[in-house]
Amino acid sequence: MAVTPTPPPAIAPARAWRVVLEKIETDLLDGALRPGDRLAPERELAANLGVGRSSVREALRVLEVMGLIRTATGSGPTSGAIIIATPEGGMSALLRLQVAAQGFPFDDVVATRLVLESAVVDAVATDPALTTARARDILDAMDAADLTAPEFLALDAQLHLALAEASGNVVIAAMMAGLRTAIESYVQAGAAGIAEWDAAADRLRREHHAILDAVDAGDAARARTLVHDHIVGYYASAGLARAATPVPGPAATDPTS
Repeated sequence: MAVTPTPPPAIAPARAWRVVLEKIETDLLDGALRPGDRLAPERELAANLGVGRSSVREALRVLEVMGLIRTATGSGPTSGAIIIATPEGGMSALLRLQVAAQGFPFDDVVATRLVLESAVVDAVATDPALTTARARDILDAMDAADLTAPEFLALDAQLHLALAEASGNVVIAAMMAGLRTAIESYVQAGAAGIAEWDAAADRLRREHHAILDAVDAGDAARARTLVHDHIVGYYASAGLARAATPVPGPAATDPTS
């Protein structure tokens, strides 16, 4: 006589969706799941893990917000939940919400940005194999005299992200993208608080050119000092953060700063 398999014990709804997350995390760590793979259907996941389909859907929504999966309805090769692993999406959402809720103080975000950008210019300046070609193209676009403040600042964000991507460190690049997205509205609002925007934009252009020149010359110490002064100077002039934000990392001991 055939033995009917015993179904897994029911799990409390309050934590059921976490069971789904933990299972997917385990499969990723073990190599059972990789980017491009499709997750099992909701019904199958629910049956195998002993949770309700609503808990599976809740877990999938969390994973989608985190940038780990893409979901699509219907049938075919693009339907269902597929592992995509785009950390910048989830990082941006998390940081934006935490900054808005004041879970991350703005000055701490600025200080973290200083740490990351110091590491970025240090990496690019000390490795001749890394290139700032894309950053140079963006800088050329920023030199246009007819840019509005929002247009200029949008290019400014792209410039700093291009440098982060040039560093070759995908974690730093994702964190930079998240930080820039989280504070974008503050940066845009800060421009309105600068009385002489045209003069400020000219100064920012000169600072950008000087940073890239130092990076391309392999002068990491000067690049760190310049990027620190550039970031702190903008936030101070826009009234967004303390002018005396501490200098983190290698720039703190740089005798030229």
